[in-house]
Amino acid sequence: MLAETVALPARWRVPPLLTALLAQALSLAITFFLAVLLAAYGNLHLPVIAVVFVQGIVATGISWVWGMKAWWLPIQLLFVPGLVAGLSIEISPSWYLLAFLALLAVYWSVFRSQVPLYLSSRAAWQAVADILPDKSGVRLIDLGSGLGGLLAFLGKTRPQGRYVGIEAAPLPFLLGWLRCAAGTCDMRFGSFWKHDLSGYDVAYAYLSPVPMGELWDKVKAEMLPGSLFVSNTFAVPGVKPERTVQVDDFHSSVLYIYRLQSV
Repeated sequence: MLAETVALPARWRVPPLLTALLAQALSLAITFFLAVLLAAYGNLHLPVIAVVFVQGIVATGISWVWGMKAWWLPIQLLFVPGLVAGLSIEISPSWYLLAFLALLAVYWSVFRSQVPLYLSSRAAWQAVADILPDKSGVRLIDLGSGLGGLLAFLGKTRPQGRYVGIEAAPLPFLLGWLRCAAGTCDMRFGSFWKHDLSGYDVAYAYLSPVPMGELWDKVKAEMLPGSLFVSNTFAVPGVKPERTVQVDDFHSSVLYIYRLQSV
């Protein structure tokens, strides 16, 4: 039977990226120490490829014991072997810089926000359109609007409304801004945490489990009674939605719909 994973004590918890790097550094130290012992006392000199894969296995084990999400494990396993393989290929360093800048433009502050780039499906767009209040001038804000797909769709199918998206990653924002330039939607660059939600009838989010509790506090503090908060896939912890909508898409998404009540 596999042992249960052990989460780090609260005072030691750091963002997942830093936890992953710490696991890598610790596994490098352990692997180096083992390699030195084998060479000194066993006269056994391991080839580089064996050392890096042992390091990957150790890093994966540490990450598992520390309770990191399952999708981190293959990254931890292949990180150093991938670096070694990349360095063995004669590629200009400028290509690595370009790849880094491209990833930075797309994912920007994911390491801090822990909100990756999720793109809503067309079926989810239609479900949101069906949820919108049936009135002229309805205002919706997409919190973390990615490429602006929902905004552009609503601008075409429900042109009587006003649709605003907030996006903090440069490249998705630029593509979304171009997408919305000629329609009834509006893309704005920045953090939705700094944007006032009081002027909107509906707030939509497709983020991750991490910010949902804090975001709900912001929604309650700023949105007016009767307005809607719609979250794709990730429910607000400890809060029962008014209703849910099952979306027939690849991910079998669920829309959690919360109505703001009078205090």
